[in-house]
Amino acid sequence: MAKDNELLASVSDASIESEFFSPFPPGYKKGKTKYCVVVGTVMSGLGKGIFSSCLAKLMQDKGLKVAPIKLEGYLNIDSGTLNPFRHGEVFVLDDGMECDMDLGTYERMLDLDLTKDNFTTSGQIFSTVLNKERHGDYLGRDVQMIPHVTGEVKLKLRTLAQKSGADIVFVEIGGTVGDLENAYFIEAMRELAYEEGQNSCCFVALTYILEPKTLGEQKSKAAQLGIKQLLQLGIQPEIIACRATSPVSEKVRQKISLYSNVPFERVFSMSDSPSIYTIPAGLRDSGIDFGVLRLLKIEDRIDLRHERKAWAKWCDFTDRIGTAKREVVIGVTGKYTTVRDSYASIINALEHAGIALGCNVKIKWIETSSVNDANVAGELSDVDGIIVPGGFGTRGAEGKIACIKFAREHRLPYLGLCFGFQMAVIEFARNVCGLKNANSTEVDPRSTLPVIDVLPEQKKIEGLGGNMRLGGRDVEIKPDTIAWELFGKASSVRLRFRHRYEVIPSYIEQFEKAGMIFSGKAPNHPIMQILELPSHPFFIGTQAHPCLTSRPLRPSPPFAGLVAAALQKRFPADNLPDPVKAVQKIYTYNP
Repeated sequence: MAKDNELLASVSDASIESEFFSPFPPGYKKGKTKYCVVVGTVMSGLGKGIFSSCLAKLMQDKGLKVAPIKLEGYLNIDSGTLNPFRHGEVFVLDDGMECDMDLGTYERMLDLDLTKDNFTTSGQIFSTVLNKERHGDYLGRDVQMIPHVTGEVKLKLRTLAQKSGADIVFVEIGGTVGDLENAYFIEAMRELAYEEGQNSCCFVALTYILEPKTLGEQKSKAAQLGIKQLLQLGIQPEIIACRATSPVSEKVRQKISLYSNVPFERVFSMSDSPSIYTIPAGLRDSGIDFGVLRLLKIEDRIDLRHERKAWAKWCDFTDRIGTAKREVVIGVTGKYTTVRDSYASIINALEHAGIALGCNVKIKWIETSSVNDANVAGELSDVDGIIVPGGFGTRGAEGKIACIKFAREHRLPYLGLCFGFQMAVIEFARNVCGLKNANSTEVDPRSTLPVIDVLPEQKKIEGLGGNMRLGGRDVEIKPDTIAWELFGKASSVRLRFRHRYEVIPSYIEQFEKAGMIFSGKAPNHPIMQILELPSHPFFIGTQAHPCLTSRPLRPSPPFAGLVAAALQKRFPADNLPDPVKAVQKIYTYNP
């Protein structure tokens, strides 16, 4: 066995002499980085990403460096072509990677800007393996799921560990135990734990406790069977998190402990919470954080002084959740409104802004496919502000334009994101500038008056997505504008984009003469990225998605400005500060 382990540690490529295949990046040291692997049982959508990010935050607060990674079983190379109805929001990282919405949860909870290294799919893994096979990297071996595909997964994790210098890599495996597409991910984690040695990996199983209304009690059998499947795959979980609508009873937790070989104190309840930001406190109170530290034998790496400061700051934020006496209603006028996950980042950005401004933000979902000039007043009669979010295609476009026209004419606070920016330009062109046939070539490819189109230089870039502006871009801010004030009078700001259609430069002068200000643009290019109407209480549009960079302790300025304007509208007698001053106050208090 000792000889085998020695061989395992030294072999980094395939050969006909050995069955061991475990690639290591140059300079990698086993034991330096630990791994916490989170898997799901019973059903998907339980919140593996939420649990993993909350646990990672507790470790981060202790002064440890953490790096999350999501392993997705689908064969797509990325999430860019996925329909929001199928898979929720497509989250865009600063480097342009289009990924799963869970990456947004990690970025918000950990206040980190992640990269493509933090996300992988089966499509990525298989593409890499096949490319290596074509280049002869496997030395004539028959390429198999084990050890080559699982070896590529392990290499992905070790490369992240090496690049990030993390104390703990948090690995979230998409789907549930028993899914065919993620079985090799789970096998790779078993191999990783074996190769890295004792106290190198901590396995967490997230399960679901059923509570049928007809029975009136919690049932654990489905959870037991799911954990049994995990055990059959060679994975012994050290921690089990039991998701349920209400707190899981001690009796049920005892059953789970008995059938899983997991000590009772490491089987804990994770019931529904009004805010994901209060979950870290629940995990901390349960002692799960120190349980993981002990399992991984890294108690000596923590910094208690750092933890005290970080936790006090976080508690100051969470103590304000649910305590507000004021409430505003923000209408989200989109076409994916039946699936709330389609707008996860917008929901979170509004929550961040509301907590910072001391108000509850209630969202009214408005499906724009059936909205028109005749009924828009009724649809928006009970909202204090609206957001027209991003989207692709023609459905619902005219309904969004009707909402924007109403907001502009009735001084209703407005925030347009990406497609919402473009629709605001079209509405302004039609109803202020007199360009009645103005449109976007995305909505009407044969438009006789396209004010929104793919710019000529972009059309030269071939291939689907080739001319898409993706990821983080610097935006040049025009001085003495609302955007300039909101972003702290900065000359430039970095925002994230996901679009290909732009304002045609030849119309810019005409729009500005009519009263629209383009307060943000791409450096050295006539690409307009932020617009505003200074005569309006709050009317801003941006080609970017500022919700992607909103953080709990640093809310997105455009979202905070919208909520502040909504507060002014709802409570005119309270003499509340205008949106700009309200946002400046937030950042003075919590820079």
